[in-house]
This record gives sequence, structure tokens and C-alpha cells, in this order.
Amino acid sequence: MSRRVVVLDYGSGNLRSAERALARVGADVTVTADFDAALEADGLVVPGVGAFAACMEGLKSVRGDQIVGRRLSGGRPVLGICVGMQILFGKGVEHGVHTEGCGEWPGTVERLDAPVLPHMGWNTVTAPEGSVLFHGLDEATRFYFVHSYGVREWLLQTGDGFRAPLVTWAEHGVPFVAAVENGPLMATQFHPEKSGDAGARLLSNWLTTL
Repeated sequence: MSRRVVVLDYGSGNLRSAERALARVGADVTVTADFDAALEADGLVVPGVGAFAACMEGLKSVRGDQIVGRRLSGGRPVLGICVGMQILFGKGVEHGVHTEGCGEWPGTVERLDAPVLPHMGWNTVTAPEGSVLFHGLDEATRFYFVHSYGVREWLLQTGDGFRAPLVTWAEHGVPFVAAVENGPLMATQFHPEKSGDAGARLLSNWLTTL
């Protein structure tokens, strides 16, 4: 049985390419800003392209921050992509402007310290043992990135009785967070919908969690 997935339409992101990529791996996909549909779907994808502040403004305009919070409180899966991952963190800093994010994870999205920006093109990642998203993908696999900002330090501390999130890293000038797997909340800095067969495998792996 195919899983019902909503790609949240809040005015930012490669909505149709995400829709096509998810349909390719067998999901029943709807692109919508409808609050109830986004809450009730088996999985929610939050895309994002552009500036952190603009994406947060768009997300709040459709109550997307509330949708994400409610889904997670009920253990319902959410996948953030690119800036859709970045806005899950505490704040973003762009051109001296500080913008509050969703705060699901502590941390700051900031400009990468690299000789060439944006970081655009194919890059490898270093995934931790036990990763669900990267299951079946070897360390030489490349994913497609387009960004100038990222999370350079993972700050979330976990105590006894709590499983630590699985954090995947990549490097462009400096190391940065390339993906996170934290129970029902997962996210990638790269674009799986633009990453060919590797991205399709990752999305297929995500669908197994729904």
C-alpha cells in the first residue's frame, strides 16, 4: 500500500520536482498548504529554497511551524529538505539578520567559511552507522547540494535514556551538517529530489519509516 505524503506548499521550494521524485518511489503525493491534510498524511515533506527569513515567513503564513510541532508531538514523520532542514534549527543568521527558526534542534544556520560559495554540485557525505536514510548507499555516493549557509556545529545533547540523533556530515571549506535522523524528524541539507538514483534510494528508505 502506497504511503500518503504531503509536500507542504508555503511558497518556497522545488515542489514539483519533490512531488515527482516521491511519486517515482511509490508515494501517493499531494502538494498542498491545507492544514488538516498536512497533519493527517502518513509523511510530511518540508522543502525550502532561498533565504532563511523568507522561508520562515512563508512557513508561518500557512501555520507550517504548528503543523510540524503537532506532527512531531504525535510521532508522525517529517522530512525537511535544504532550507526546509535549516528552519528546523534554533535560528538563522544571514547578512547580520537574526531570524528565529522552529527550534526543533538547537543550533545556528550561518554562512559557510569556504573559498567558493554557493556550494553547488555533487558531494559525498559521511553517514553514521545505523542510518536508515543512507541504508544501501556506500560512502562514495554523491548527493546534489545548492547552498551558502549551513549548520557547522551540532549542539543537541542527549542524556541517559534518550537515543542520540544520527548526524551525517559533509564538507565544503568547513564541515557542516548534511542530514539528521531524530526519530520521526529527519532532514537533509542536500536535494534528494535532484540527486538521481541515490536520492531516490534515500527517499525510498524514508518511506519505509512511515
